[in-house]
Amino acid sequence: MSFTVAITGRPNVGKSTFFNRMLEQRKAIVDDVSGVTRDRQYGVAEWIGRSFNVIDTGGFVVGSDDVFEREIRKQVHIAIDEANVIIFMVDAAAGITNLDESMGELLRRSKKPVFLVVNKVDNHARMLEASEFYSMGFEHIFFLSSISGSGTGELLDAIVELMPAEKEEVVEETYIPKIAIIGQPNVGKSSLLNALIGQERTIVSDIAGTTRDTIHTHYNMFNKEFVLIDTAGIRRKNKVNEDIEFYSVIRAIKALDEANVCMLMIDAEKGITAQDLAIFSMAVKKGKGIVVLVNKWDLIEKETNTARDYEKELKQRLEPFSDVPVLFISVTEKQRLLKSIEAALTVFENRQRKVQTSKLNEVMQKAIEAVKPPVVRGNAIKIKYVTQLPTHLPTFAFFCNYPDDIKAPYQGYLENKLRENFDFSGIPIRLFFRKK
Repeated sequence: MSFTVAITGRPNVGKSTFFNRMLEQRKAIVDDVSGVTRDRQYGVAEWIGRSFNVIDTGGFVVGSDDVFEREIRKQVHIAIDEANVIIFMVDAAAGITNLDESMGELLRRSKKPVFLVVNKVDNHARMLEASEFYSMGFEHIFFLSSISGSGTGELLDAIVELMPAEKEEVVEETYIPKIAIIGQPNVGKSSLLNALIGQERTIVSDIAGTTRDTIHTHYNMFNKEFVLIDTAGIRRKNKVNEDIEFYSVIRAIKALDEANVCMLMIDAEKGITAQDLAIFSMAVKKGKGIVVLVNKWDLIEKETNTARDYEKELKQRLEPFSDVPVLFISVTEKQRLLKSIEAALTVFENRQRKVQTSKLNEVMQKAIEAVKPPVVRGNAIKIKYVTQLPTHLPTFAFFCNYPDDIKAPYQGYLENKLRENFDFSGIPIRLFFRKK
């Protein structure tokens, strides 16, 4: 189930700082200058075992002639339409401004849950001053400090309470594989879908953003049934007047939630972009299978090792998770299109792979003997047993005497050994270390 939280508000109230805290990483640029966050930031937040999508919009300014601020207003409207919960952030230090009032008027008309979040409440005096925000008339109001993190737990608890209950996990083998086609606008996603199903199911044009909503197409090939998800739908061009790129990003994120495997299409001439890397990272965090398709390969001048060198550089950009299939395709020339589907179905099978415990221990104990865990504080770490956990994503538990002392480099070594001996290409795998 895709659940999305949008952070909105006027510039310089601390939205990006709060976004970074929710994601537990410094991803958004933070500065005291109004309008620094002109690009949209998006990621996955986790709280008490539940995860949800987070979108940090740009600062909202009513009636501005500035081109960036006009675009930001469009983004906020789209976020309101697409999000499940809206965080409306204001600044306790500045008090209620005309811009806050304008934003509040817009959000009060929304039927979505709106949480009024008063930021920069970091002492008792600020708390008294912040009480004026009750006058804005929102039912749910929270007081917090994005920098210190105080008060954020209550807000996250309230968000999780609105999330639908998790369904019991269905046995993966009963699924019809769902494959999402994702990537930048105008990279050839709809053309790939049309070429595979042999009919003009989606509008194809050179105007970026022609496809808007997700389209599901049932497909049958090699006696295997699966669903292709094109991350965008059909709208007449004269109706397309929102921020198309932002809209397509939200749709791609929701398609990621629904899919088992995603085919990330990139333009061979442009290479992989920051937006592609962001969605790739989200797919990894969500545990989705991944195949990278380098489209428009027919337009590249080639020498003997062009493909090899291109793939090497591409995988360096994808690190640390670079064990993904890379295919060089041309939709217009219909080169290697069926191979891309074969690769996606293989990745789906890899996602379901279960390794026998005896075989797993036989292989991994040899790897552990060959390179022993480093001694920590004079303690020799002994890994005695490993087993695969019964989850939908390949997950392995290593039982040892000092689980907290096994650091990232050795965890990476163990993961590499798992990948060397068992085929998990295209699949992020999880490792846990438990006390024996």
